[in-house]
Amino acid sequence: MNMVFTVAGVPVNIGISRLIIAGWTGRDPEAVNHHIAELAQIGVQPPREVPMFYRVGASLMTQANAIEVIGADSSGEVEFVLVSSGDRIFVGVGSDHTDRKVETYGVTVAKQVCAKPVGSELWPLDEIETHWDQLILRSFVTRAGERILYQEGPVARMLAPKELIARFPDSPGALPPGTAMFCGTLPALGPVAGGELFEVELIDPLRNKRLDHHYAVHALAMAD
Repeated sequence: MNMVFTVAGVPVNIGISRLIIAGWTGRDPEAVNHHIAELAQIGVQPPREVPMFYRVGASLMTQANAIEVIGADSSGEVEFVLVSSGDRIFVGVGSDHTDRKVETYGVTVAKQVCAKPVGSELWPLDEIETHWDQLILRSFVTRAGERILYQEGPVARMLAPKELIARFPDSPGALPPGTAMFCGTLPALGPVAGGELFEVELIDPLRNKRLDHHYAVHALAMAD
């Protein structure tokens, strides 16, 4: 699947042949274990290892400004996204939109159910790696017409890109060309719940730049 991104104002065509959703990527093991215990209380099975890498269909990745979901049990979560092309790795921002009801009986299945929106602009990783921990992730959800800050915090809470790639079991230490990887998220500031619009941002305060994307969520009626 070919996708056109913008890098430094120049369109770049990148073929995406593999999409990975990395989960449980927090740097603090105690915080990760606490989150696993919290989710277990609502029926989400704990991962067999940490971090976990879920393979999903590459066609789920989309730059569209609207997605369709089944029912009202899905929600987004802001993540930085690594995209490998040739001998370079780029960074974008996206949302691992997930059906929370399905997640209680199968995380892998839940990851496959919803589209994975991503912004159209990328930054070369080597241009921001020296100040990586200063970057900030932020998301907003609009629910019943009210825009709410949903997540906010530094990327330093998650494993850094090269450490995450080093743990990728398919090719430790390398992200094969054509691979896109969503790299984990922050806790929600309130209840985990969706809405009619979701916005994601990756902010570089040192360079005064940001990557962003927004998408509407259209819930389709359940037939049963």
